[in-house]
Amino acid sequence: MQQGLIFSGIQPTQGGLHLGNYLGAIRNWVMLQEEFNCIFCVVDLHALTTLIDPAAMRANTREMAAAIIASGIDVDRSILFVQSNVSAHSQLAWIFNCVAPMGWLNRMTQFKEKAGKDREGAPVGLFDYPVLMAADILVYKATHVPVGEDQKQHLELARDIAAIFNRKFGVDFFPQPEPLILGEATRVMSLRDGTKKMSKSDPSDMSRINLVDDADAIASKIRKAKSDAIEGITYDPENRPEASNLLTIYAALDGRSRAEVEAEVVSLQFSAFKNRLADLAVAKLSPLAAEMRRLRADPGYVDSVLAKGAERANALALPLMREINEIVGFLDPRS
Repeated sequence: MQQGLIFSGIQPTQGGLHLGNYLGAIRNWVMLQEEFNCIFCVVDLHALTTLIDPAAMRANTREMAAAIIASGIDVDRSILFVQSNVSAHSQLAWIFNCVAPMGWLNRMTQFKEKAGKDREGAPVGLFDYPVLMAADILVYKATHVPVGEDQKQHLELARDIAAIFNRKFGVDFFPQPEPLILGEATRVMSLRDGTKKMSKSDPSDMSRINLVDDADAIASKIRKAKSDAIEGITYDPENRPEASNLLTIYAALDGRSRAEVEAEVVSLQFSAFKNRLADLAVAKLSPLAAEMRRLRADPGYVDSVLAKGAERANALALPLMREINEIVGFLDPRS
């Protein structure tokens, strides 16, 4: 076991995980728990910025937790919990709000992208999202954070907030968490449009592989994925986004480098390549889907895992929050 602590979170989106979530995040979590102490979180507080539906929030949270467990997270070795069940996240976020300059948040590109033209109508939480993310990480003094390319800016902000807190209060308390960008498939694209990220928000179910899809659905979606008329299979994201995406998915599922797979399939016709990819995806994902469906039918077990995880997370966070409260000058009610 390496020195250091991993923290990572994922939003409870409608319908659970898709292949992009799995290859870009969860599969890496499974590997990381072999080397690090790990804390994994379903970040429902973050989801509240876009989801105002209590029944859907509860259902989505259970669904996401079930998918994470089905993917191979060992809930005895790693901590898995729901963000809102550990109040230290929100408390530390407010403290960070009081030290982080507005100018830093104004530079966050994800807010501009998600708010679009309605910036004045966007919830404050969407603007403040990166501060809560910093609190998620630093409330455990996490040293490493697996991130996709689109989250690197938020992690840089977390590092900046850790530094400004230490500087303002004259302490050396928070570490500088390091990013971990892992694997070939940090950004999986749509099966219908290789220029767009695979997403649950896409109206076409054929654009993504859901982790609950059965073998027939997985194979069908891959065989019907968009292709091009160029001979052979090569990695060229600018000119061949669909071929590049499928090649990346193949490499990630097979645990090999993209270059190695490309050398092997470069002379194949698209149809033959997609057949090979379909067989590989079914072999890798079908057992996961079966376990996911089993866990969906046992919400009591999922809830018990999350309750135990919240106890373990609170046991880590609360002593650190007492130290933080003392640093900033809050009275201890025990004194």
